[in-house]
Amino acid sequence: MLAIDGGKPVRTEPLPKRALFGEAEKAAAMALFDAAIEHGDVIGYGGPEEAAYEAAFAGFHGGGFADLVNSGTSAVYAALGGLELAPAGEVVIPPITDPGGAMPVALLNLIPVVADAAPGTFNAGAQQIAAVLTPHTRAILVAHIAGEPADMDPILELSRSRGLPVIEDCAQSHGALYHGRPVGTFGAVAAFSTMSGKHHATGPQGGVVFSTDEQIGWRCKRFADRGKPLGLTGGTNVRAGLNLNGNDLSAAVGRVQLARLPHIIAARRRVAAAIADGLAGATAVRLGHEVAETEGVYWFLRIHVDATHLTVDKNAFAAAVAAEGIPTTPSYRHLPAEADWFRRRRVFPPSDYPWGLPDYKGDRQATFPCPQAVEAVESHFLLHIHEKFGDHEVRDIVAALRKVETAYLKENAK
Repeated sequence: MLAIDGGKPVRTEPLPKRALFGEAEKAAAMALFDAAIEHGDVIGYGGPEEAAYEAAFAGFHGGGFADLVNSGTSAVYAALGGLELAPAGEVVIPPITDPGGAMPVALLNLIPVVADAAPGTFNAGAQQIAAVLTPHTRAILVAHIAGEPADMDPILELSRSRGLPVIEDCAQSHGALYHGRPVGTFGAVAAFSTMSGKHHATGPQGGVVFSTDEQIGWRCKRFADRGKPLGLTGGTNVRAGLNLNGNDLSAAVGRVQLARLPHIIAARRRVAAAIADGLAGATAVRLGHEVAETEGVYWFLRIHVDATHLTVDKNAFAAAVAAEGIPTTPSYRHLPAEADWFRRRRVFPPSDYPWGLPDYKGDRQATFPCPQAVEAVESHFLLHIHEKFGDHEVRDIVAALRKVETAYLKENAK
């Protein structure tokens, strides 16, 4: 009997906590405080700790230019700001993303245009992006949701053919590989979130802007620090911008975390692979489809449910798995096109800017139903795995999924 019907659950003890921060992070922070107390200095920003973290971050990605900022949203904002895109143009945005991955476009007086998802995924594909390109498109923002790389080669071929820069949103995909290269190294510029829920963190909140193009990197860094003439010879602030700076305390924590990142990635991949192996031969449940020649890092695990084989829908299936002691998130329906701020154009109230900008010549009434994104979120639920899961947790997860599938298969209900 299923636990949701009064039976005994597969797992009765809580899943292990992630315990992301430890003694090493504490020691790094305390060393900064000890030095500040001893010398009477403040803990600031733009100092040696921040420089060291940025160098390590760039090194992890094979070289480039990194700037620590105060959130992942700020990283997307600064990445776009550094490209200096002409206002009243369009930027293609992902079909599924956090609000912080879409709002910066509109806040820069650019019009967000939503591409649908590639079939069976949470990420846009080249075909879906091409369908929404217009003469007014200025850039393409691609997110690698759930730690799964988007299919970048066709997207880059499309972008080159149209002369459009690509911004990669890597908030959920630290260290994910596409054809052997880390995400964030394909586009003109990339944005990472380093808040405490991500693969590695610089504290409660944080982000990084990264580019393999040093000139773009400097422009992003200037924009993220009120237009200071950073990397230039003298002068006053060279453009308007906000104070989006990271700080040395965050960087000190981040350096410790970054050193752990390879282990974190490897452990998450082992957990995901073991769950996939455990579901081999299952009729109605499997891991979500991934692009060929990619290695995900699984910020969460997408579980695909083929409800045509079941007596219940996906949400009921997820609820039954949760009752077995394996917490689930039934839906990840974070579609910008469905958000209230987007539909009501609440960016610069009471105006409807950027859509209402006099210079915008595109379709002001365009809507983006994104049927493939809707189908993807409605056929998947989420399992939140992490690197502290061991063989026992994997066995329980697989056992719960298989138990629920067996109970709800139509062929077993006859």
